[in-house]
Amino acid sequence: MPEIAGRVADAFAERVREQEERALSPLAVRSYETRGRGEPEPECSVRTPFQRDRDRIVHSKAFRRLKGKTQVFIDPVGDHYRTRMTHTLETTAISRVTARALRLNEDLVEAIGLGHDMGHTPFGHAGEDALDEVLREGFGRPFRHNEQSHLIAERLNLTGEVCDGILTHTGEREPDTLEGKIVRIVDRVAYINHDIDDAMRFGLLSEADLPREEIELLGPTGAQRIDTLVHDLVETSEAAGDIRQSDEVGEAMLSLRAFMFERVYLGPRVEPEHRRATEVVRRIFEHLIARGDSVEDAVDYVAGMTDRFALTYAETLG
Repeated sequence: MPEIAGRVADAFAERVREQEERALSPLAVRSYETRGRGEPEPECSVRTPFQRDRDRIVHSKAFRRLKGKTQVFIDPVGDHYRTRMTHTLETTAISRVTARALRLNEDLVEAIGLGHDMGHTPFGHAGEDALDEVLREGFGRPFRHNEQSHLIAERLNLTGEVCDGILTHTGEREPDTLEGKIVRIVDRVAYINHDIDDAMRFGLLSEADLPREEIELLGPTGAQRIDTLVHDLVETSEAAGDIRQSDEVGEAMLSLRAFMFERVYLGPRVEPEHRRATEVVRRIFEHLIARGDSVEDAVDYVAGMTDRFALTYAETLG
């Protein structure tokens, strides 16, 4: 067996190179043409660099904790609400479908998708806003979950392409790769539609509340909207030689996103949840600073907490 394993390993990289040259678009990143890692290291003989990144993410503590971080609602009662983990898996699955259709590097897309929210705070948007607020007030610096995710990616010594895609999945700067651009758009496709589903289950929205024109264009159900958005993304991108949405569909998605921020993420009915998240994050952070933790260590600790751990920890502070 050791001899067989050795022969497979010797041929693995060359076989992947040949397969990618035949199957991938000229615009795709080749697995063995990565710009490398922050700290050079020997490559694995039976995984490409991006497959190795994927495995490092999946085996990391930061990834495992995503199962205890909610998207919109703080530690909700019920088994069907999305968490950062389910959102991450949904984003990654949709991104891979898109990459496959466009003949781009699925392994690179998968690694970026799985790692993009590793640095997200507990309590969703409210937790991120709370940590950003307390950092700006006390130390004149912001908090952005994509930057925290990027920091974790660098600590895991992931490839430059994966680190770039994680950093730029949100924010002003565009990703350097088409694979990163897929995750950037699909992240929104996933969370907007899945958060609508959760908001309706929670009683915050009804079908009648949803904006009529956008729903007529994209579809009446989450599955249909995702299908419409993905097909539009694939067809428009193929024609453009870049990752693009059509103007009509892209504007409808952004309009739906604005609706969700107004009615759900920052809406009046979740204001008590936001206050609760803000109080918990602020209380924990100020306690950590008061006991002598560095700002960096306090940010790492708070951002890494699950919802339930943060709530429990705050209770212990008296």
